[in-house]
Amino acid sequence: MENETTKTEEKNTISYEDFKKVEMRVGQIISVEIVEGADKLYKFMVEMGEEKPRQILSAIREYYSDPEFFLNKKLVFVSNLEPRAIRGHVSEGMVVAVDGVENQPIFLIPEEDVPNGSKAR
Repeated sequence: MENETTKTEEKNTISYEDFKKVEMRVGQIISVEIVEGADKLYKFMVEMGEEKPRQILSAIREYYSDPEFFLNKKLVFVSNLEPRAIRGHVSEGMVVAVDGVENQPIFLIPEEDVPNGSKAR
């Protein structure tokens, strides 16, 4: 008989072909703003080695109250997400993080300096 954990694992399983579609790249946050009227949102401008920086929104302000913390950090982002409107702003990606204590996001940071736009795999 299947238990709840087994059912959950099966539900969240994706094929290797689906996973290959996810593109993750290193980006450097060149500016960060608080999104007015949104308690949790930051608006990042991220340099990913492209013609122009990308705007990426993230609901992490409750965990990181100082926007300056993010300036010039190189993090891993999902770079091929379909753009999505959030609170009147378009987000062109998503920061990748793991759940830390009390679900605080812990960011994936390259161990060595790599060029913006480097592909994560």
